[in-house]
Amino acid sequence: MKGIWRASTAGAILAAVIATPALAQQAQAESNDTGGLQEIVVTAQRRSENLQNVPIAITAANSDTLAQARVDNVSNIGTITPSVTFRVSNISSSSANLVIRGLGTTGNSRSFEGSVGVFIDGVYRTRAASALQNFLDIDNLQVLRGPQGTLFGKNTTAGALLLASAKPSTARPEFLFDATYGNYDSLIVKAAGNVPLSDTVAFRIAGLASKRDGFYTNPTNGQHLNNDATQAVKAQLLFEPSSDVTIRLIGDYSHSAGNCCYATTNLKDGPTQPLVDALTRLNGGVVPSTKASDWEQTLNGKGNQVIEDFGGTLQMDFGIGAGTLKSVTAVRKFTVDQKDMDPDFTGADIFRYYENFSSRFISQELTYNTKIEALNADAVFGAFFSDEKLKMGRELPWASQGQAYWSTLLAGPLAGINGYLASQGLGPVSPNATPGTWAIERMRGKAKSYAGFAHLDFAVGDKVNVIAGLRYSIEKKQGSFSNPFYRASPNGSSTELFTLLGLAPSPAYDREITNKALSGTFGLQYRPVNDVMLYATYNRGFKAGGVNIDANAAGTLLNNAAAFAKLSPSQQIAVSLLNGGAGLSAPKDPTYKPETVNAFEVGAKIQYFNRRARTNIALFYYDLSNLQVAQFVGLQFTVLNAKSAKDYGVELENLFELTDGVTLAIDGTWIPKADFGKDANIDPVLSDKRFRFAPKLSGNVTLNIDKPITETVNLTARAQYQYTSSQLINTAGLTEQGAVSLVNANLGFKLPKSGLTVEGWVQNLFDKTYFTYGFATPLQTGDVNGYLGAPRTYGVRLRAAF
Repeated sequence: MKGIWRASTAGAILAAVIATPALAQQAQAESNDTGGLQEIVVTAQRRSENLQNVPIAITAANSDTLAQARVDNVSNIGTITPSVTFRVSNISSSSANLVIRGLGTTGNSRSFEGSVGVFIDGVYRTRAASALQNFLDIDNLQVLRGPQGTLFGKNTTAGALLLASAKPSTARPEFLFDATYGNYDSLIVKAAGNVPLSDTVAFRIAGLASKRDGFYTNPTNGQHLNNDATQAVKAQLLFEPSSDVTIRLIGDYSHSAGNCCYATTNLKDGPTQPLVDALTRLNGGVVPSTKASDWEQTLNGKGNQVIEDFGGTLQMDFGIGAGTLKSVTAVRKFTVDQKDMDPDFTGADIFRYYENFSSRFISQELTYNTKIEALNADAVFGAFFSDEKLKMGRELPWASQGQAYWSTLLAGPLAGINGYLASQGLGPVSPNATPGTWAIERMRGKAKSYAGFAHLDFAVGDKVNVIAGLRYSIEKKQGSFSNPFYRASPNGSSTELFTLLGLAPSPAYDREITNKALSGTFGLQYRPVNDVMLYATYNRGFKAGGVNIDANAAGTLLNNAAAFAKLSPSQQIAVSLLNGGAGLSAPKDPTYKPETVNAFEVGAKIQYFNRRARTNIALFYYDLSNLQVAQFVGLQFTVLNAKSAKDYGVELENLFELTDGVTLAIDGTWIPKADFGKDANIDPVLSDKRFRFAPKLSGNVTLNIDKPITETVNLTARAQYQYTSSQLINTAGLTEQGAVSLVNANLGFKLPKSGLTVEGWVQNLFDKTYFTYGFATPLQTGDVNGYLGAPRTYGVRLRAAF
């Protein structure tokens, strides 16, 4: 029955998408209004253009649309386009993954920059987690789907997200207040003010404060888990001394804290589960419910996380000759500090975790936009430079029950090994997991990027344009790992647990890698009649390789000859036998290769019924090489390159004005193939299998109402149905989440003349329980834990603009 229901749901979405022109025709027949859909202006080609004239698949949303869709940050971005999803797990700096059209950098890695580039006020952000903080004073969001090989060529093999802050204005003073309160004691308060200081100078300042209890509850003490509290401020100064000069300075700071983010749900029990449950009870804890919808998890430790994100941006525009020279200079700092975490994800007090991440990033971009009259072409020429320095570290202590857990778990295997050692006249071995810090790790990274690019749009008559662009990039990466402290084994038979398992101490390393690449675009654009634009494009995308920054990136103890030689004969034999008889081998190469994509796309953007209906369609085909995948395998974070992969499908976006103030949006994405090639050199769970987080079908149906009910009051409403077909959600396994259907709704009133809006809202109305991310539970072979999608949330929102 489930399969029949899912098939019928998918069929209904496809039928709705296909039938939309008929719906629009019916709506036109029933209405004599002569309105029309609002024109959407985008900057995907580094100049302001009507979205319908740009040969790129784009979804754009202004601040009002983002607020109505509850897109407070990038985590809920799927409500405005079904082609894009976002996931994050235990630490956002390493695990925040954006996926567009099934393609994205997936998994958990400290060294990864995403395949989806995030740009805020023209500044590239190396971690998608920077868009996970609540949006503050954001004017609009643009989602560019597909490789952006020329104008946004750094790490955009899957696409780009462009976020722009509201700009200061010298026209008049403005004030905006926005407050939302909801269940889980959630509160978001935003305020922004614009103050003209003169005819040429304006100042704008915005602030945000938010808090939310976590969705999980610890049944042992009733504490909420995965909660968050954030404060942020953004200030801008605009100086326009003449029509040819604009200078804009932006400074922002965000601070977030909470006991985040290790509360998860057991997705699959492994053989260690009975032991874990027994230790939980012995520790005075309550074993959490096995029912995912109960949102229970027992954890140890305080689990304090603090995230800081701050920096400054200087934008300068100068009219020079027939064009405009634009400079964007940025300095950013992004830090994540996690203390006293519980990385065994259970109520058993096995071990704790302290991790920190710090990125210092500077960038400079110069672009020159001009019109080349002799070629009848709009042109952009540019240069880009960035420099990032990473500092990361971990402290790993065994907790109060670590010794009991490992002594029990290894009793059987060690009994046989010690029997063999005795027959050889050697002493026994035993695991040492006594409480206390057993390792301190230090990791470093550097990344420098250089690029030059040119993009030209030639008009060939009134109906045809030819687009061509090239970008040459040089990427230099460095990564290192060391153990400034590793606990020595006590005298006698006791051996540090990770040594006995053959995992540590692993080889230290310091590696560099340089990649150079030419990427670009070529396209044709044709307008046979007004309101119809057809296009075909080829894009060559490039994402640099790098150095995997992790404790085991260069191997394990069995790749560290110097450390292995210090072990006693008994320890050496035990390590070998516990690893299937493996012996020493050379250190592994911690580097990974660049990712490239040849992307082909044909599309159409059509407006009809007196511009009251809009349909955009795109068919895409990606041929990928060396696709980068991060995996968490037991206790190791690995990065591999899938030699080949294919990804193709079709997108439809439809928007209809059924009558004045009533619009219907029907969007769908169908990806029949998003598969790794057959490759004996990658994990068998990936070879010839589908990408993770790549459903075959996803779709949104959204009805929006903003209609006067009196001379001074408008009724506002929004109802949305979201559908996602089944998908794989574990990069190191075949864990699958079935099809998910969600319903979201808003209802409120607006006073257009006074700028006041009051509305109630609900997300996930029917409280659907579903998993978004699965992973192998550390230290528990065969066990799988997962992160859940948000449960039903609801609240009220008040917005005032003066």
